[in-house]
Amino acid sequence: MKRNVITDTLNRPLRDLRISVIDRCNFRCSYCMPKEIFGDDYPFMPENELLSFDEILRLAEQFTKLGAEKIRITGGEPLMRKDLPLLIEQLSELEGIHDIGLTTNGVYLIKQAKALKEAGLHRVNVSLDAIEEKVFQTMNGRNVKPKAVFKGIDAALSAGLQVKVNMVVKKGVNDGQIRPLAEYCKAKGITLRFIEYMDVGQTNGWNFSDVVTKKEIYEKLTDIAPLIPVKKAYFGEVASRYRYKDSDVEVGFISSVSDAFCSSCTRARISADGKLYTCLFAESGHDLRAFLRNGASTEELEHYLTSIWTNRSDRYSEERTEETVKKRKKIEMSYIGG
Repeated sequence: MKRNVITDTLNRPLRDLRISVIDRCNFRCSYCMPKEIFGDDYPFMPENELLSFDEILRLAEQFTKLGAEKIRITGGEPLMRKDLPLLIEQLSELEGIHDIGLTTNGVYLIKQAKALKEAGLHRVNVSLDAIEEKVFQTMNGRNVKPKAVFKGIDAALSAGLQVKVNMVVKKGVNDGQIRPLAEYCKAKGITLRFIEYMDVGQTNGWNFSDVVTKKEIYEKLTDIAPLIPVKKAYFGEVASRYRYKDSDVEVGFISSVSDAFCSSCTRARISADGKLYTCLFAESGHDLRAFLRNGASTEELEHYLTSIWTNRSDRYSEERTEETVKKRKKIEMSYIGG
């Protein structure tokens, strides 16, 4: 396959494609889909508004021609999308894609992990914000017990999937779970990635004072064992990586607030209804679904995507101020997939 690798106005290549396959979720995490906003009567997208698998495949194929090498499936909760292993299987056959991952809350992995692995999925990132039951239920907003996620993690490991755990840390809510969760992951040999609480969307009530910074989390972990820095594996790697001195187990920090990494961002994001976003904190997207359904040719699609990326100049996290947080109307995380 001939590639036409493109870069944006800041010379950042297109390498990672994140595809949201559904806007629904079985959790109501306060930092993503707070239950006060996303209630039982919330109008989620009807099926015909979601991108079809054929549409997703067509877009993914074009993105690989422009430089994308990795695909991550997100949501909402992506395992709520019917027949997801079929999409994974189709994506795994794309020339040039060498890594397919999935972000999930883990509950449905008990039933689906084996099928996902057989379809070609390489790894899963499981969101787990606490291991103490009451704290976890406060975070997920649905009274789901952490035991359900533990079982999902075990199912993924048994199926042969690589597993990482993601923890969003919110001050005064689950910051007391940093060490317990780190000890759990270290004992299981799983990489844990701490994510600073971010101002994604308009509904999570974000405030600078709620952020537990990378530096604060790091200091808590050194009580377990000294941490040794690990070199970045590739340009655009989001996490700052470390390993415990007494083992090969790693921890990572995604520090969009205290230590922005916009200068190396290589990610394009497609929402469940087919809008392309060039930044997690974007205010608006480019409607690829309408473009496809209006009969665009492959050449027209390539030209459109190239134009969007080569004109990209987003670097919100580097420019974030209290004023921009208040003024900017950002897309919801549950819609764009994180």
